[in-house]
Amino acid sequence: MRSKWNVIAILCVGMVLPAQMAIAQEVAAYLGLGIAHDGSSGKQVDTFGDGTLYHTPSLGGPFANLGASVFFGKHVGAGAEIAWRPAQGDYAGIKYRPSFYSFDAIYRFRLGQRKRVEPELRAGIGGARVRYFFDDQPFCDAFPGCPDSTHFQTHLAAATRIFLTDHFFLRPAVDVHYVNHFSEFGSNWAPRYSFGIGYSLGRE
Repeated sequence: MRSKWNVIAILCVGMVLPAQMAIAQEVAAYLGLGIAHDGSSGKQVDTFGDGTLYHTPSLGGPFANLGASVFFGKHVGAGAEIAWRPAQGDYAGIKYRPSFYSFDAIYRFRLGQRKRVEPELRAGIGGARVRYFFDDQPFCDAFPGCPDSTHFQTHLAAATRIFLTDHFFLRPAVDVHYVNHFSEFGSNWAPRYSFGIGYSLGRE
């Protein structure tokens, strides 16, 4: 299942972005760091089959994110983003790492005559993935979807690009992931807050 979703994501990016960039007026990329949150599901799991119950955790910790966007005019564009937890966390006795990816439509505004501040709104679809790491295969049976649980998600975001020069910008952002059947955690909603730096080519 993991390889299937990876291949689909790579093919989508590989086919769509080159075509978009060929007709784009502006292309940008950014890298950021932030935090994400969702509550615990409240479940207790006998992970190792020895009668010891382990609590499921809340979603949290630092998340890195990497994204790219293309604009076909002053206001309308498209983008793709992936956010992941760089360090493994503990999930009821075994290690795990969550991630999110999305493909978005973008609408931006330009404020002021110098156009140094550009708020943007994003909406799209993608997936959320929880990957488990373990030493012995039988322990995986305690977790639905293990070793790689993937869910469909819808994605909404508000961000602002603050240009320091004609090309370099800062990017504070608030993202909201609505993950279908996100049973590993307490709800289907996972907000994420990040701050990044990026580079843009082709700005007017």
